[in-house]
Amino acid sequence: MVQPSEDIALYEQQIKNGTVDPFPYDRLMIYYRKQKDLKKELQVINRALKTFTGHLKEQTGKLLKGGKSQASIKRLSAKFNQSSGLVDKKGNPKYLPEPLPRWTKRKQAVQDKLKNFKD
Repeated sequence: MVQPSEDIALYEQQIKNGTVDPFPYDRLMIYYRKQKDLKKELQVINRALKTFTGHLKEQTGKLLKGGKSQASIKRLSAKFNQSSGLVDKKGNPKYLPEPLPRWTKRKQAVQDKLKNFKD
């Protein structure tokens, strides 16, 4: 049987390597939450959000690189997204892939707990 400390070390190593799998991030968040270590949980959440948003932007950039006229593809894509309601008036996406909204909500909850704990 694998010890929890070995699992934690493995998950931390995967996060350091910048893996794009949500499993190690989720497991570390749960572990730190159970240990009541909110600062470390917040660090993991921030790292996860940074990694996944970067990966999302990278994927979008790869999709646009394939076209002959990147400017026209960007313009058409922006018009389509706005007309279909996928983005707001400022161009920010209304929809985010699954782990991101959950982690954003948890980040806000942890920040509120830390703020209340300090007071």
